Amino acid sequence: MTKSKLLIALITGATFCSPVSAKMYKWVDDQGTTHYGQTLPPEYAGKDRQILNKSGVIIKTQEVLTPEERRAKESEVNKIRTDEEEARDRRRYDKSLTDTYSSVDEIELSRSRNLQQVDARINSINSQLKIANNNLLGFQRDVDNLNKSGGNIPASLRDDLKEAQERVQHLQQDLDKYKAEKQAVQARYDADKTRYKELTGK
Repeated sequence: MTKSKLLIALITGATFCSPVSAKMYKWVDDQGTTHYGQTLPPEYAGKDRQILNKSGVIIKTQEVLTPEERRAKESEVNKIRTDEEEARDRRRYDKSLTDTYSSVDEIELSRSRNLQQVDARINSINSQLKIANNNLLGFQRDVDNLNKSGGNIPASLRDDLKEAQERVQHLQQDLDKYKAEKQAVQARYDADKTRYKELTGK
């Protein structure tokens, strides 16, 4: 082989070998035809494609998700994260139960103490509410009597009536809050007892 023919062969070989060693893309166009190339056309940048090594073996698949698919994937990831957090919280809760109590009787005793505190607040508010309602009724009677007699209602009486109404409303809100707290305490300790029995078999 002459030097010129050898040079041509080397150049030709380098030309054909270079693409084989480079990264190759595989993609499908809108008509369903499969294409291969070292460069991905810009119009297919937002679509699925595969990357092949120099032997033509697929080494990576890049999927481009639609907005709906992306939202579904994010929702799935969020659910997995939430489930993991709930499981972690459950393990902490279980450990706290078994570390804090040695029997169901101890749970009952703790509940009784907590309910006594809430009941004391409820009883106190009931007493205050009874007095506040009596005051409100007194002011309301005075206003009604003046209305019946055609008399003028003093500004001070109007103020007293308004303050008495606000006082009753405020106490009633507090009473509702502590009644709800009592229910929450009872429910929490019922759940504690049930779970403690499950964990310990006692």
